[in-house]
Amino acid sequence: MSPAIQVSIKTQYIQDQSEPQDQRFVFAYTITIENRSPQPAQLISRHWVITDANNQVQEVQGMGVIGEQPRLAAGASYTYTSGVVLNTQTGTMSGSYQMRLDNGEEFAAPIPTFALIHPQSLH
Repeated sequence: MSPAIQVSIKTQYIQDQSEPQDQRFVFAYTITIENRSPQPAQLISRHWVITDANNQVQEVQGMGVIGEQPRLAAGASYTYTSGVVLNTQTGTMSGSYQMRLDNGEEFAAPIPTFALIHPQSLH
């Protein structure tokens, strides 16, 4: 059984940093990572797949999140906010976090696909 890591996401369009006339749409996303397993787990790295409305895909990989590699005790959660710039009014993000248990075992915690949507794109 793989450890239970729950990932939840909230998104927000950042109007004052966006420049629609230049095809620049800025979004913030706040992620909460909850460790529902009975043992501690540390977030080691991230892998994002970012797709805009033109099906242009960016992949982003790196150590930690916002410069940190948080260790989540059993039952603990960690929340952070980051951002992304798209060339289109809408897009999606998905990916995974590479996690490590205290015994050295590593596993991928999936990040469910979520939408980035400019408010004027909603009908």
